[in-house]
Amino acid sequence: MLTKNFFTQNRRELYENLQDNSMAIFFSGKAPHKSNDAYYMFEVDRNFYYLTGIAREDIILVAIKYGDVVEEYLFIEKFDPILAKWVGAKISADEAKSISGIENIMYVENIKSKLVQILGSGAYNVENVYFDYSRYAWDYSDKMSSAFSTELLSKYPYLIKKNASKILTKLRTIKKPEEVKCMKKAIDITKEGIESMMIHAKPGMAECEFEAHFDFVLKCKGAGHAFDTIAASGINGTILHYVANNKITEDNDLILFDLGASADNYCADITRTFPVNGTFTERQKDVYNVVLHCNKEIIRHMKPGVSTVNLNKLAKDLLAQGCKELDLIDNLEDVSKYYYHSIGHPLGLDTHDVGDRNIILQPGMVYTCEPGLYVEEEAIGIRIEDDILITEDGNINLSEHIIKEIDDIEAFMNK
Repeated sequence: MLTKNFFTQNRRELYENLQDNSMAIFFSGKAPHKSNDAYYMFEVDRNFYYLTGIAREDIILVAIKYGDVVEEYLFIEKFDPILAKWVGAKISADEAKSISGIENIMYVENIKSKLVQILGSGAYNVENVYFDYSRYAWDYSDKMSSAFSTELLSKYPYLIKKNASKILTKLRTIKKPEEVKCMKKAIDITKEGIESMMIHAKPGMAECEFEAHFDFVLKCKGAGHAFDTIAASGINGTILHYVANNKITEDNDLILFDLGASADNYCADITRTFPVNGTFTERQKDVYNVVLHCNKEIIRHMKPGVSTVNLNKLAKDLLAQGCKELDLIDNLEDVSKYYYHSIGHPLGLDTHDVGDRNIILQPGMVYTCEPGLYVEEEAIGIRIEDDILITEDGNINLSEHIIKEIDDIEAFMNK
């Protein structure tokens, strides 16, 4: 479990990157409205969580940096005894302090008066205000930031608006040991879920039945889902983000699972492909081995200083040669018919974590490796995905213990 020391250190690193005479404001977010009186499940803004460790709605973090001093305030909602009977109590001041390490706890209803006090005081001399504007600016927390900043800047037009997102992206890109530990936990739970599906697999099961076995393990372990599970059998395995999960599996089908648990909001992202009857056909083996060879070769090349652009080129070359040997293509350039995505992405608090896809790998990064081949005319879709921690002298495959060799898969499913 992450401690307040972890979140305090994250804030300290953020503050070191803020300009002097600045204020920063972050929002936890709010569950979006669904229909009538229903709301979608709340998901905390991940940058807010990274700074506070609190995953509750309608909380605001305000920090002021002046000289060598930083003052920080956490604004929470007041306890409502009626609401508590219906949905449970709001976070208390003591809980907020214990989780975040922030001493100054106030109520949200007082934030505007507090900002008037801060901005009206010559002691702070605030010149800049940081908000968190992510690259994907349609989520609720960004709308809150936008509305709040518009109102604030209209009242204090001399303030210079700045974006804290780039700073937090840089901080979140390099994982601390505590973060890696959370991701290992998520991967271990994912492994158990995959093995449960393999144990119970048989032709005639619906894709969602496989998914249910995975979900059961996560529920028992107290874990969340990193993202919506892809359970794609037969030709559905050639659809990259297939999520209907409603087809009845048939004998000799392969089934592709792209899934992951989350632990303390840190994600696993694993893909495994196996035969629903426990035995690969010879053709399935041939295609699988091309993907597996690519997976292993890319992982072998993942180390500090390596460009993901070069990894993508290597993956494309390996899969193109494999497709030619499988008699799928005559010209290597035609590999895009069977492989049409990049080799991986950053992983962390988000499944597709902050940061660009095209980067130079550095120690502390966690990056996925997920080559695949999608042969629609043969109803074969195969992807093999692992989660790779970049180290000073190479990498550690955090998901190495999740079986992916053909012999191991068949032995496990037929024991």
